[in-house]
Amino acid sequence: MPARTLASALAEGPVVLDGGLSNQLEAQGCDLSDALWSARLLADGPRQIEAAHAAYARAGAQVLITSSYQATFEGFAQRGVGREEAAELLARSVALARAAGAGAGREVWVAASVGPYGAMLADGSEYRGRYGLSVRELERFHRPRVEALAAAGADVLALETVPDMDEAEALLRVVEGCGVPVWLSYSVVGRRTRAGQELARAFALAAGREEVIAVGVNCCEPGDAGPAVELAAQSTGKPVVVYPNSGERWDADARGWRGATTYDPAMARQWAAAGARLIGGCCRVGPRQISRLKESLDRSAEDLEEKGATREPGTGA
Repeated sequence: MPARTLASALAEGPVVLDGGLSNQLEAQGCDLSDALWSARLLADGPRQIEAAHAAYARAGAQVLITSSYQATFEGFAQRGVGREEAAELLARSVALARAAGAGAGREVWVAASVGPYGAMLADGSEYRGRYGLSVRELERFHRPRVEALAAAGADVLALETVPDMDEAEALLRVVEGCGVPVWLSYSVVGRRTRAGQELARAFALAAGREEVIAVGVNCCEPGDAGPAVELAAQSTGKPVVVYPNSGERWDADARGWRGATTYDPAMARQWAAAGARLIGGCCRVGPRQISRLKESLDRSAEDLEEKGATREPGTGA
């Protein structure tokens, strides 16, 4: 377990997240065509998941996000997996990330992924939101998984790829008093959630909630990340989390990615200057990009130290 809390580390400067787990698993030869996506490997190929996490740890990631994004009691039940076994698989997702981080020789935190309801549907609904469920119904869906992941010993819960404010409200109600810090991360288009709500209002849901240590965006186009970082910092006063995808577009019908890659690890310096403290990548961003991102942030820190060393004492210049 890391000696410091993740929240205390964020107070000292940017912390590097990992990249997309699914693309690394595919690079390792795993078949993710199943509706459970990477969650299937919790039962069928746990060593592959640990190896994927380890690849990001070697690349410099300081936070490893678990393979529980699409792992739900309902989804497992559809495959004949009972609740007790499903809870064990959720706990395994945390243990695998912890084991991979243990060999890094430095502090590595484990973020338990809590994906949106739409991820369980496996039809691209997480990029639209508006499932036709009430906030209370979404609470009932998310609570058992949040409780299982919190009990598994994660350092933080990643409420990620949230498409709309109703689901954010449900998740924030569920995690209240769970004893584990969380970050809240929306999937966005421009200055709006995927469901079309104003992003400033969506971010403001997290303001004043002590358990939320960061708020921001993920799985969005890299070009939308910068403005969202600034808006998140202004709306909440909290550290910002940002991990966009490669810039390609997911085609749910064809179950494939379309378009060009626009992710540039060097943008991390601008995101950090705007208030981002948890910085990484999402879908189609691999260990090589995370390594370059860490190098960019390290250079930025070195530049700041050099500027500080060249100032004359007492001049402030």
